[in-house]
Amino acid sequence: MKKIAFFSFFLPVICFSQNLAISDDATQVKLKTIKIIGVGDIMLGTNFPNSSYLPPNNGKDILLPVKEIISKGDVSFGNLEGVILTGEGPVKKCSDPKVCYAFKMPDHYVNYLVEAGFNLLSVANNHTRDFGSVGAANTLRILNKAGIPHAGLEECPYTTFEKDGISYGFAAFAPNTGTIKMNDYTTARKIISHLDSISDIVIISFHGGAEGSTMKHITRKTEIFLGENRGNPYEFARMAIDAGADVVLGHGPHVTRAVGVYKGRFIAYSLGNFATYGRFNLSGSNGIAPIIEIDVDNNGKFLRGKIHAYKQIGEGGPIIDEQNQAVKEIQELTQTDIPECILNIQSDGIITKKKEPPKR
Repeated sequence: MKKIAFFSFFLPVICFSQNLAISDDATQVKLKTIKIIGVGDIMLGTNFPNSSYLPPNNGKDILLPVKEIISKGDVSFGNLEGVILTGEGPVKKCSDPKVCYAFKMPDHYVNYLVEAGFNLLSVANNHTRDFGSVGAANTLRILNKAGIPHAGLEECPYTTFEKDGISYGFAAFAPNTGTIKMNDYTTARKIISHLDSISDIVIISFHGGAEGSTMKHITRKTEIFLGENRGNPYEFARMAIDAGADVVLGHGPHVTRAVGVYKGRFIAYSLGNFATYGRFNLSGSNGIAPIIEIDVDNNGKFLRGKIHAYKQIGEGGPIIDEQNQAVKEIQELTQTDIPECILNIQSDGIITKKKEPPKR
């Protein structure tokens, strides 16, 4: 069974939508707990401007250190930062070449994502049109062929899928050309509310906020980067939950930010760089690569979670961080930026809700 729905203000194009691995009795009994894994930006190497920016062993090893964790999610999410395109496409033109990067991963790299356990991707970001409509169309084609649900482009605003008797709705937003705009709250609300009406759990992704090592903090204001309005991540996340979202996963600043809970729903304001090979600044905070693991009930309400500390060094690729930087960073940022947060983040990365004081 395929379930596809579109608003009248979108062109009637087909976005990925399917049932995934539904067991024989899954339609009778729903899961009590759903595990959602989230990471930030994924760019596994680029064959532009030449193949020297591809990882060793044709990229086969880059996600092996995280496969055990990623593959245990009922839903395992990441932001695909760039296009999937082995061949040629019209490369974007930038007003300032010094801050202009274009990323395209070879077609077969999608297999590494599948093998690692990723089964949900955002394609809404500032690199999704690096190679024009050719690159975007090929990316959607490859993801469809691989069976990975995805969303975030005008051609593919949102998606629905089912797994083990749970129905999911997913939409992704960004401020960039060709994406579903995170600053257009009217459209965003319509999409999210619609997904809420047809799904058990709604997952929302956004690529927003100013970039760089000095941009770790939530400002609760509109953020500008290189003259571009990168949205207000704090406000957007709450708007999304008010509209029906159950989990909100942010990325875009290339650094990790705080986490929080609003109306019982989990928010990660930025998951930073995760697997970004060869063309990214990975020094200091830019090299922190957390994996967020959260458990929600089958209504999407947050139950518990865990931060897995990974990092990137050298040219990139996630490896275990024995110094636990991701946990320490998210602990500190959450305490500083959201002091009213009801979450308790322990030194081992376990996330629980704080106990309410006894009533007098």
